[in-house]
Amino acid sequence: MNVRPPGVPRRATISDVAREAGTGKTSVSRFLNGETNVLSAELRARIEAAIARLNYQPNQMARGLKRGRNRLVGMLVADLTNPYTVEVLRGVEAACHALGLMPLVCNAANELEMERRYLQLMTTYRVEGVIVNALGVTEETLQALGAGGTPAVLVDRTVTGLAADMVGLDNDAAVQLGMRHLIAQGFDDISFVVQPYEHVSSRRLRQAAFRAALDQEQHERPERAPQGRTIVLDLADAEAVSRTQAELDAHRRTSSASSGKRIAYFAANGPVALSLALHLHACYGAHWQEHAALMAIDDSEWAELVGVTTIRQPTYAIGYRTVEFLNERIEGMTEPAREAILPGELVARTSTLRP
Repeated sequence: MNVRPPGVPRRATISDVAREAGTGKTSVSRFLNGETNVLSAELRARIEAAIARLNYQPNQMARGLKRGRNRLVGMLVADLTNPYTVEVLRGVEAACHALGLMPLVCNAANELEMERRYLQLMTTYRVEGVIVNALGVTEETLQALGAGGTPAVLVDRTVTGLAADMVGLDNDAAVQLGMRHLIAQGFDDISFVVQPYEHVSSRRLRQAAFRAALDQEQHERPERAPQGRTIVLDLADAEAVSRTQAELDAHRRTSSASSGKRIAYFAANGPVALSLALHLHACYGAHWQEHAALMAIDDSEWAELVGVTTIRQPTYAIGYRTVEFLNERIEGMTEPAREAILPGELVARTSTLRP
């Protein structure tokens, strides 16, 4: 049955090229695979001309499977709408292009069951490796991939009990950088606002770094150390968000009225920062930054627009290095699991700078 639309020509095949060039399919296959040293100059010219006349496009997937390689790598992401993910993906795509790989991107939309299903699906596509930037991927799920010979590299988080390469932000240094800035700017009441962090290693590291920075200040300068607390903001639960906002509002009113303290919110990532900014704007309008400062890990475009201080992540470099790690594993590297921890950059804006 012909399913091509009327008037659309049939795609040329390797047999068509061989016929047009007056040779056999074996010679054309050798030409396509770069084995030109076994072909005469005259035959190479005929094959090249035939390919151009027929506009022949080789089926890379079929060629790859025939050789046992398809150069396809899977990338599982928790949330493709997150600007962080989009920027990491830019680096992944650039590295794949440079290394001759093809990314297959699967968006789990923050659903744990979808993460599991997509990882299983990738095995049916015989991907040569997997990049994982997801929330709830378990040791057992990834080890199943490894047992089948498929290497995996994790982005900015680890999985307990799993020895796998990881590329991400130096979370401890990033939080310390932010805390030094807030303390230097005279903030004496700092809340670290983070999504539920028990099962996400990067969030745990950032929360622990915040507590360590506070403890250090209280030990070294007890008379000037800021007050601090961790606030959990569960963006997946609208009722929980409302309760947390009410808690923040009550604390802000009490602290401002009783002691006039300078209040700052340190958001653990871009989505948390956006939620806080929208709520503060709803409370106070355009002048919301007069009531509370905001700093965030992740330098989203909107942060620059409204003057929010950020810790800029090297997202493009994270994506690019992840693919380099994965390609090295695909090519047979067997050394122990590695980590590439990249530094963040403080981008100070009006939200935290002294008037």
